[in-house]
Amino acid sequence: MVAALVVLAQGLLYAGESSGEFVAPWDGLEQPLYGIALVIDFLGEPLGAVLLVAALTGGCWLAGRRRSAVLVLAGTGVTVGATALLKPIVGRTIHGGYLSFPSGHTAFATTLALIVAMAAADRLRLGGAAGTVLVLSVALLAGAVMGWTEVALSAHYPTDALGGFCTALAAVPPTSWAVDRFFPARR
Repeated sequence: MVAALVVLAQGLLYAGESSGEFVAPWDGLEQPLYGIALVIDFLGEPLGAVLLVAALTGGCWLAGRRRSAVLVLAGTGVTVGATALLKPIVGRTIHGGYLSFPSGHTAFATTLALIVAMAAADRLRLGGAAGTVLVLSVALLAGAVMGWTEVALSAHYPTDALGGFCTALAAVPPTSWAVDRFFPARR
């Protein structure tokens, strides 16, 4: 709920804006960081994302974690769909017309991290605080890495990355609940 409110507040604050960020995108990232950033960025591009989703879905399916496989597809679909819907509504641009809020790359990376961490917490039988700490820590790490990448490559403002992170946090839990409801565990 808090994540959804952050996305809403940021969307209202930055609606139609194309500059004025308190921290402008960085320019001149040097090797080896530039190369690392490009590799990470590729994982959020259409081809990289399809490969990641296919590998993760297939791995879950082969491991007998059918609901996790469905959640990979549904979770990424809902999150990517949400960012695609929000971008033209908010209308925030970077570099003369590219819609930037929220960051789809950051939302995608955070979504996959949330799903993997939720499956790991379930597999390790971590409940309550321990499971929550694991899930949120992994999501924060993935969101921070992809967010850094997008800002470092001058593709997004830092607040776009925060918006993408929060979009995933707002989208994945209800999607997970729906998957669990419509695909109950076998007894």
